[in-house]
Amino acid sequence: MATYVALVNFTDQGVRQIRHTTERAKALINAASNLGVKIKDIYWTMGALDAVLIAEATDAESVMAFAASIGSLGNIRSQTLRAFSAAEMNQILDKMPAGSFTTAK
Repeated sequence: MATYVALVNFTDQGVRQIRHTTERAKALINAASNLGVKIKDIYWTMGALDAVLIAEATDAESVMAFAASIGSLGNIRSQTLRAFSAAEMNQILDKMPAGSFTTAK
């Protein structure tokens, strides 16, 4: 399963309904599951972002359907990133040809 990180900011509507954010998170987990996305962790954060979600899915289309579904509710705006583990990154690096894209001196 591929890992995804969603960076979340509350909309004005989401801030007005902040007292319900943990309840909405439970519903979000269920909605994700129905679309084949597993929410591994949700963190509410301080600073430039209001929350971060860590999710897994077998395909990007499921993640896109999930992101579109939760975005359409109007409580959050999100940016979703595909994340790679060290093992996955090593597989990517192994595919690179030796000496590729080196700069001339």
